[in-house]
Amino acid sequence: MSKPGPLSAKPLSVLLSNVFSEAYAKQGFAARELVTRWSEIAGASVAAHSQPLKIQWPRPVEGQELEPATLVLRVEGPMALEIQHMSDLILQRVNRFLGWNAVGRLALRQGPLTRRNAKALPDPDPKAVALLSEALGSVEDEALRTALARLGASIKRN
Repeated sequence: MSKPGPLSAKPLSVLLSNVFSEAYAKQGFAARELVTRWSEIAGASVAAHSQPLKIQWPRPVEGQELEPATLVLRVEGPMALEIQHMSDLILQRVNRFLGWNAVGRLALRQGPLTRRNAKALPDPDPKAVALLSEALGSVEDEALRTALARLGASIKRN
């Protein structure tokens, strides 16, 4: 009698990956990371009051350059004006995440969010950030050095 092989349970995310990918693709998202990592992309203060609904791609016109898409955000009512004022910053962050200038404008839809974001993590200890930043003296880019120091202090804290 032969023994059965080892059981290997697959994570639910792997099993449902195609289902979610198809749902996000119908809303214009090439990848679901724009939705699932929204708080990292837009920042905790923006993500607490908004969520991406879809990306609207313009119809291509033969002989003309492809125009950038429109990112449609659902925004809680009182924060719509604040987020509208931050639209240039949000567009820069989204395009940096995507790796190209895919999104050219934001369209805001006021309404209640369908989910509540988890509480934002507190900022890392400034002393730990300064200490790690000094240790990263060989990194020439100041913004990169600061980001790495903040990451290291956050990891150390947990």
